[in-house]
Amino acid sequence: MSRTNVKLLEPFDLNGLSLRNRVVMSPMTRARAGKERIPTAIMSEYYAQRASAGLIITEATTISARANGWNESPGIYTEAMIGGWRQVVSLVHAQGGKIFLQLWHCGRVSHSSFHGGEPAVAPSAIKINADYIRTPNGQEPHETPRALRTDEIPGLIEDYRRAAERAKAAGFDGVEIHAAGGYLLDTFLQSKTNHRTDLYGGSIENRYRLLEQVVQAVSKVWTASRVGVKLSPNIGMNDTGSPDFREQYTFVAKQLDRFGLAYLHIMDGLAFGSHELGQPMTLAKFRQVFHGALIGNCGYTQEMAETAIAEGHADMISFGRPFISNPDLVERFTQGWPLAPMSDMNVWYSPTGVKGYTDFSTYKV
Repeated sequence: MSRTNVKLLEPFDLNGLSLRNRVVMSPMTRARAGKERIPTAIMSEYYAQRASAGLIITEATTISARANGWNESPGIYTEAMIGGWRQVVSLVHAQGGKIFLQLWHCGRVSHSSFHGGEPAVAPSAIKINADYIRTPNGQEPHETPRALRTDEIPGLIEDYRRAAERAKAAGFDGVEIHAAGGYLLDTFLQSKTNHRTDLYGGSIENRYRLLEQVVQAVSKVWTASRVGVKLSPNIGMNDTGSPDFREQYTFVAKQLDRFGLAYLHIMDGLAFGSHELGQPMTLAKFRQVFHGALIGNCGYTQEMAETAIAEGHADMISFGRPFISNPDLVERFTQGWPLAPMSDMNVWYSPTGVKGYTDFSTYKV
């Protein structure tokens, strides 16, 4: 089949993993895991409702207690967490779906109240320039993080490797390494947030080093063909955006191309706004340097997704917000049914149980 005849709703072979369509459910933090951060029964229902997606990528899931920075987001660092995720995976698989776990470290997008009074960690001691962060104690000002010591980095990499092992124990089909959005790995990549003078800072090559070592460690647990990486070159989320973003992310994509990854997941859309440091990097640019599967993300409509795939710029497209109020998003795309209105943002991240989470209806003909 020629690339120009490929459609969003047709199957895709992801390195031997058969996906029934090219619609990906994007990671979305929903804060329903409770204070113990153990995936719950309603989380299982939520993902199972959306299992008609070709691939589900879970909400960002912390690799260790030190990685936390969101209230009631899930983790993957205890046996109980493995058990909770195992129930999620089982229900998704029962519906014929495929699901990857996204591995997350919040980095400086955290607060000492998450860590017993200890500061959050980051590549450098640079505070986020934003109004506040939601903490266990309510809204509080951002704090200056502590720069990770060089001798702590092997332990951090081991946390990623062990989280990958636990994801495998839970039955996932693969994992995605979260290196986007201004969280820990992304801040190591960026010159704005990484002012280190050791092997993990300074040059473009050095700023990439931690991500490379994390990919290497995770690929010892999973074959690299079941490991994805997410990048966000164009957005200024969590006070990011570096003048040399084009050079940095082009280099990163070229280096990641050597691994034979499952995919590269690129936030190329501008639905969250741009850091306005020049023309955004496009999927077409990434296609020139990365030869594996590409997933486009952020603000796509069905028509935009079809065009991106038909023109050969993407192999899959991930959808976030439309999946919240449209659990049957794939069926609506298939039948040409209208999408349900955007849900109330006030319940997106609040621990309100089923309200605004699993209580959305499928389309009634």
